[in-house]
Amino acid sequence: MADTQSARAGRGTAGEQDKPQRSVRVVILALMIAMMLAMLDNMIVGTAMPTIVGELGGLEHLSWVVTAYTLATAAATPIWGKLGDMYGRKGAFMTSIVLFLIGSALSGMAQNMGELIGFRAVQGLGAGGLMVGVMAIIGDLVPPRERGKYQGMMAGVMALAMIGGPLVGGTITDNWGWRWSFYINLPLGAVALLLISAVLHLPKKRAEARIDYLGAGLLTVGITSIVLVTTWGGTEYAWSSARIMELIALGLVALTGFVFWQTKAAEPVLPLHIFRSRNFTLMSVIGFITGFVMFGATLFLPLYQQSVQGASATNSGLLLLPMLGAMLVTSMVAGRVTTDSGRYKIFPILGGALMIVGLYLLSLMDTDTSRFTSGLYMAVLGLGMGCLMQVTMLVAQNSVEMKDMGVASSSATLFRTLGASFGVAIMGALFNHRVQDVMAERAGAGGAKVTEQSAQLDAAHLAKLPAAIRDAYQHAVSAGTHSAFLLGAVIAVAVLIASLFVKEVPLRGGGQKPSDGVAEATPAPIAEAV
Repeated sequence: MADTQSARAGRGTAGEQDKPQRSVRVVILALMIAMMLAMLDNMIVGTAMPTIVGELGGLEHLSWVVTAYTLATAAATPIWGKLGDMYGRKGAFMTSIVLFLIGSALSGMAQNMGELIGFRAVQGLGAGGLMVGVMAIIGDLVPPRERGKYQGMMAGVMALAMIGGPLVGGTITDNWGWRWSFYINLPLGAVALLLISAVLHLPKKRAEARIDYLGAGLLTVGITSIVLVTTWGGTEYAWSSARIMELIALGLVALTGFVFWQTKAAEPVLPLHIFRSRNFTLMSVIGFITGFVMFGATLFLPLYQQSVQGASATNSGLLLLPMLGAMLVTSMVAGRVTTDSGRYKIFPILGGALMIVGLYLLSLMDTDTSRFTSGLYMAVLGLGMGCLMQVTMLVAQNSVEMKDMGVASSSATLFRTLGASFGVAIMGALFNHRVQDVMAERAGAGGAKVTEQSAQLDAAHLAKLPAAIRDAYQHAVSAGTHSAFLLGAVIAVAVLIASLFVKEVPLRGGGQKPSDGVAEATPAPIAEAV
């Protein structure tokens, strides 16, 4: 009898222990949906752009549909992180989802290009809190030592978004109309909201200090100026134009003022003391360069394969499968090894080395390179990025106190976003310049005229060109991608150098005391946090 009661008690205890674990899995599912919303949006909308312009007009303002979203996202990212630290992550995260969904609904109802741009900015403000919220909540729920289990899931969501985005966007636009490119976010966001509201229970916070409005304003001006410089430089305005110089000056003044004010503010938006941790500063540098390389690669690889190798634009996401598949596998392996051993320094070093090799191999591609060969080169780059993508966030979060988890997550996200902006701008400028030069060399004035408006021609335009000019353009694109990837390889050397100086601090949750300036704070146990 006593044994029977003991067995029942044991089963009851096991059931009680399983319940928090199930709750965590439900929360992670909701977080992955929110992460998917953030990553999928621009890729779906990008596919619908020609149809949108055809209905709303305003071709001259087309770039602002993307720029407004990017600007708002970058500017809002650090602010959402701080709000979560001050007032609680659950409320801040759910608010960002609601704002994102409002922006999505309004964008779907837009009647002209001006309205669409404004509503995209609202959507971007919400999107700024989605990725930060996901990372910070996972940081609250799961100790760093255990967090590697979820790296593969996050990498899988990223790969799925990058591969499936263009396909989903094309299908939605063709069958339901472009407005559903925005409306599709509503049911997914509603599911995420319901799950988080029902299952996620984090300690409530209420900071006595007021929000640092001056710091937030200065940072917003600084980030906006930087993003506009990288967006407009070499396209809307010449790099040496007065407008670009004004934006650079404004950005420098705003960011200098921001850094000074953060030393005085009672509750700074971005506490500068987090940069005293060597590991956090190094991860910020590595995250910036990873963003620089990754988004540059995802821009030029499909362009090369469409223009030079004759691939279909409709399946442009599938062209990246070797890189994204390798990134997914490596990220899962890195996460599992980190969880099992607690060791992680090898991955940034290995990632930096593989990234350099992969980018150098991609720079060797020419008009005769087969799809199989370019796929192998992409896989090498993907292996390198897989070693870096999630480890940078993991180490950054492990390098700060729990009270700064939000700003650490938002800072890591911001640096990667800014790296992407610089990567697209600088690699794009180099690509365009090289294409123009080679077109002039191979096809004379007629060739240069073809690409004077844009060095990136789609398949429809390319098919209409005379054979000689089309051949010249294919050589020009090969030369442009060579220069862009070679620049990426040189810049990626900084990742390898920075990784060598990373200090392998024991991950919290592994039975070790934190060091390297990290306070004796550990994440709330899963059973208590959920």
